Amino acid sequence: PLPSTPKLVVGLTIDQLRTDYLEAFSTLYGDRGFRRLWKEGRVFRNAEYTFSGTDRASAIAAIYTGTTPSVNGIIGKRWMDVSTLRTVSCVDDPAFMGNYTNESSSPSHLLTSTIADELKIATRNEGLVYAIAPFRDAAILAAGHAGNGAFWLNNTTGKWCGTTYYSEFPWWVSQYNDRNAIDFRIADMTWTPVQSYSFLPEWRDAAFKYKFDDDRVNKYKRLITSPFINDEINTLTEELLDKSTMGKDHVPDMLALTYYAGNYAHKSVQECAMEMQDTYVRLDRSIASLLDLIDRKVGLHNVVFCITSTGYADPEAPDLGLYRIPGGEFYLNRCATLLNMYLMATYGEGQYVETYHNQQIYLNHKLIENKQLNLAEIQDKSADFLIQFSGVNEAYSAHRLLLGPWSPQIELARNSFHRKRSGDLLIDVLPGWTIVEENATDNRVVRHANVPAPLIFLGGGVKPETIRVPVNITRVAPTLSSVMRIRAPNACTETPLNF
Repeated sequence: PLPSTPKLVVGLTIDQLRTDYLEAFSTLYGDRGFRRLWKEGRVFRNAEYTFSGTDRASAIAAIYTGTTPSVNGIIGKRWMDVSTLRTVSCVDDPAFMGNYTNESSSPSHLLTSTIADELKIATRNEGLVYAIAPFRDAAILAAGHAGNGAFWLNNTTGKWCGTTYYSEFPWWVSQYNDRNAIDFRIADMTWTPVQSYSFLPEWRDAAFKYKFDDDRVNKYKRLITSPFINDEINTLTEELLDKSTMGKDHVPDMLALTYYAGNYAHKSVQECAMEMQDTYVRLDRSIASLLDLIDRKVGLHNVVFCITSTGYADPEAPDLGLYRIPGGEFYLNRCATLLNMYLMATYGEGQYVETYHNQQIYLNHKLIENKQLNLAEIQDKSADFLIQFSGVNEAYSAHRLLLGPWSPQIELARNSFHRKRSGDLLIDVLPGWTIVEENATDNRVVRHANVPAPLIFLGGGVKPETIRVPVNITRVAPTLSSVMRIRAPNACTETPLNF
């Protein structure tokens, strides 16, 4: 017999979760979290993103739409708006007000439907869809265009906030904010290790201790990048299950949650080895409490869980002097300046390079048109010029990505490229090189090696198995759609994974 449609589907995306860390710290876990997932779940050890430059926003959009940024439009958390020459957030929308926040947001930049939207259409709006996340982009992209609500933590006030785009801001969230939001409790919160860890590097004579309240200005920002945020998400999830009809009738509902498992306050892994270990131990406990909570309120046989990761970005390089691994520093601003000088020497005076952002260079299309020059030719010439820079592995012109011949390497760049939002030139930096951002603090090191991210299904009708063959993350959406017996999102061309 076919398994019955679940009453509730829970999507849990864990920001920066890594399969290798998960396994490295496995001796420290209890029996109800990761071990339970590994034992009772269908575990794909290696879920791959089929586009380059993955970040949290583009990853979550890909999971819920079942397609890549080239189609869903979410090429990153921020991109350059060529009309204003300013960067915009992927969820900015001045047409809507915020609830408990002054940010104006909506999913209008997301160009395709999501699993959540398809559930709403299939159930004629009866299926409930809520998203809860530490971050605004994660909450809104997961709730989709038709969701009932998206909530994220306001990192200056500690209140759960939302946007008037979703019809109502529920009374129970306001009540929670007024009675027991984190701002009432943060003064007493201290992060120390759950258990004593055997190893301390030579340069560290004591375990860590962080009091979030010590940094008055950034206390909530620091909390959001600590494992404590995951328990806050569980607490609001419990409020939601108590105060709404989620999972209580025959119409399937969807709950999209985001956890955080990255570096604390964006410090390096070397600095934070113990913090990282403790993050995974606490994450294990948060997952155990979430499974127990959903089991108590809805019954795990009525639920299908899908747990995955946003992929991982390496924030720092090993000591290059010490280990002699080739590398260097790559500055996009210098690249852009030299490219402009080259284009002036070739085509005459003018500001040919309009702006640059995130390994992309945007050319001045008006100037090129006024000079009656061929845009495709200038793009290709510019790419040939950029390829000579040290640290550049490959430079792609928009013309080549849209019309050039196919290759597996080009496929990743092409999938991450959106013709209205990406630049005229995409620069791929060599592995081992550090991309230096002029005014930002988070330089990142390029690694082309695949950092494995897990994908786990658990719940009613799911047969336990561990699968090592890599699987595309864009197959999550059609799989969950088929579990709920609804259509896959409108731009999703992948087939469902079998249970």
